[in-house]
Order: sequence, then C-alpha cells, then structure tokens
Amino acid sequence: MSLELKIFPAGYIQTNAFLVSNLDTKESVLIDAPHFVWDEIDPVLSENGCTLKALFLTHGHYDHIGDAARIQKMGVPVYGHKDDKIFYETPEVMRSYSYPPDMTLEPVMIDHWVDQGDVLPMLWEPVEIRHVPGHCPGNILFYFKNLKAAFVGDALFAGSIGRTDLPRGDFPTLEKSIKGEIYTLDHDTVVYPGHGPQTTVGQERATNPFVQA
Repeated sequence: MSLELKIFPAGYIQTNAFLVSNLDTKESVLIDAPHFVWDEIDPVLSENGCTLKALFLTHGHYDHIGDAARIQKMGVPVYGHKDDKIFYETPEVMRSYSYPPDMTLEPVMIDHWVDQGDVLPMLWEPVEIRHVPGHCPGNILFYFKNLKAAFVGDALFAGSIGRTDLPRGDFPTLEKSIKGEIYTLDHDTVVYPGHGPQTTVGQERATNPFVQA
C-alpha cells in the first residue's frame, strides 16, 4: 500500500491541512479545511487521479473549517466531534476572535459524529479517534497507525500547546488529554499539529515545557 501525505498551510493564519492519499486505490482524505485550501488540493487530486472520500475535522474553530462547507457541497462526507457542534453549525459565535473579523464564516453540518475509540476504515487503513479536549471541547486526533502519524488539531504543538484562553478552553482538561491520549502513543509517532512544524511524541514527552510526562 502506497500512502502519500501532503501538507498545505492555508487560510488567514496558515492553518495546516493534510491530504492523505492511497495512490493504489486512488482515494484521499483531507484533515481540516482552512479557508481557500480547496484551490490548492484540487490540482493535486487531479494530478494523482484521486477522489476525496472524506473530510476529517479535528475541531470546530473558524481557521480549521473555513472551506468545509464548500467541500461538503461537492458530496464529500464530513466527520467531527459533537462537543464542537455549536462551532460547526453556528460559526458566528467565533466572530469576536476571528481574524480578519469580516471573514466569511459558513456553517457546516457534520455527516458523521465520531468519538473516543472509534475506528474508521479509510484508505485501507484503520484510523483511530482519540478525544483530546481542552483547547476546545470537541478537539479530536486522527491516528493513522500504519503511517505512525497523529493529526492532533490544536491540542499540541512542537514545543508548545493549544491556547486555553478562548471560549470553552481549559488547561487542566488539555493537560489530561495530552498525557492520556497523545503521550501514550508510541514514542516515534509523528505529531502533525494544526499550526507549525511536525514533531514526535517522544520529543514532546521529553522536552515540552507546558505538559511534562
């Protein structure tokens, strides 16, 4: 099986979107959908001859869902966690802290609610869901075991953690999530955050100054 990963920093604040493609079956999954990312991934899908089979949303903050409704209208099913339902369905609640404040915020209606322990058979690859709240209530990670890759949204960054000062954020909850659901992955698992460079579970366990193992 030949899996390809491409990273697209996109949108107003360079939010990472991740396109995982099975080049044998010609199927792809997109993880997070910042504004304007479709314009970048569409040519890649065409070049590889791949069909986008699903959109996985790590959480409902505006910078991760800007193109979600646009992509959903093309018939792509969307996956997310119910605890961020208010952000997905009424994104105007984020207007006070969105940047720029006059951006388009279009609701997205989740097709498939997922939760802790769910396993999604995608790209001939079992994708495990882990609930990692704290940055916001519905932050989840998507763990591709065969890729040794965890797409964690804004729970954990290289040398840092997600903000907890936004509405419904909570540091003790985030700390518990990181220790229980991210640091328990294999040490060589690559962590792909919503912003900035990738890191590894082992690196963060050993050196992250905000949440120590």
